[in-house]
Amino acid sequence: MKSRRQRAHPQGTNARNRIIGTPAQGVVREVAPDLSREARQRLSMVDWHRAHGGNVSLTARHFGVGRSTVYRWLERFDRFHLETLEDRRSIPRRRRRPSWTIEHLRAVKTVRERYPRWGKDKLVVILRRAGVRLSTSMVGRILARLRAAGDLREPVRRRMSVRPRRWPRPYAVRRPIDWTVERPGDLVELDTLDVRPVPGRIWKQFTARDVISRWDTVELGRQATARAAADVLDRLAERMPFPIRAISIDNGSEFRAEFEAACQARVIRLFVLPPRSPKLHGTVERANRTHLEEFYEVTDAEPTLTAFQAGLRAWEIVYNTIRPHQALGYLTPAEFLASVGVDV
Repeated sequence: MKSRRQRAHPQGTNARNRIIGTPAQGVVREVAPDLSREARQRLSMVDWHRAHGGNVSLTARHFGVGRSTVYRWLERFDRFHLETLEDRRSIPRRRRRPSWTIEHLRAVKTVRERYPRWGKDKLVVILRRAGVRLSTSMVGRILARLRAAGDLREPVRRRMSVRPRRWPRPYAVRRPIDWTVERPGDLVELDTLDVRPVPGRIWKQFTARDVISRWDTVELGRQATARAAADVLDRLAERMPFPIRAISIDNGSEFRAEFEAACQARVIRLFVLPPRSPKLHGTVERANRTHLEEFYEVTDAEPTLTAFQAGLRAWEIVYNTIRPHQALGYLTPAEFLASVGVDV
C-alpha cells in the first residue's frame, strides 16, 4: 500500500532527484546537488504545499511555521536550482571601513605598549595630551584590529600576591540531590545581616529561617564570628519548636571552625552553598529584607545594642505568632505548625 507521500508524488520526487520540464519537453530527471538538512526540510515543505492545493495557511499549520516563512521559501524556490533553499550569507553587503589613519594606529600602539594594563578610556586621555584626538570607541576598534593582526602583544601576567587560603571543610558538604524537605526542621537557612543603627556603627544579625514553616529566630550581636554563630545553635534549640535536621549556610568565615564543630557535635547536617549563588538562599534573604523594613526602619528603640536586642526579641514573637504570611495562606508560622501537628 502506497504512503500518502507516494500517492502525492507518483514519480518518486525527493531531495536528490527532481522531475522537471514541461509535458511538451518531456520528463527530464535532474540530480539535485547535496543539500543541507534545513534545505531538505524546506524542499519537503514546498512539495507538500504543491501537492495539497497550494494553501499557504494549511502548509504553515502543518509544518508549524509562520505564513511569512512559507511565502519566503516559495518565492526563493527555483526548481532548476535547488540550492536556492539554502541559507544565505547574513554578512552585510557594505561593511564599515576604518576611518583612522596609520598615524593613529601607531600612536595607539605606542601608548598601549607603554601602559599595557590601561583600558581604552585612559588611553584616550593620554592620546589627547599628546595632541591625538580619538573617540573611546575608535581606540577600542584600533586595539581590536591590532590584536587580530598580531601586532599587539599582551603582557604575561605574573601573580605576585599570595593566593587566598582555602580553608578545609571537615563536615559541611553540598546539599545532596536526594535530600527531601517535607517537614519543619528538614532545612533551616542561616545567614547574616548588617545593621547600621547610626553612621559608623555596624552590628551583625544572625537570621535562621525554617524553609517549610517560615519560623524565624534572630540574634543580634556586635560581630559575626564562628563562636557567635555556634552560640546561635543554642538559641535555635531553645526557640524553634521542632528539632533541626539540617542547616544551609554560605561560604562566610563565621560558619567555619567552632560553628562547624558545634553542628557536628549536635548531629545537624551542614550544607554549604556553591560560590556566588545567593539565589539558592532566597528564603532567608527575603526574611532579612522583612526584618529590615518592618523592624529596623520603624523601631523607636534607643540606638544601643541592649535596646535593639530587646526590641528584636519582641519583634520575633510578633513575626512568628501575629504577622500573617502570604506564603502560608495568610497563616502565622505558629498557626501553620499547629495545623501540621507541631506544638508551639
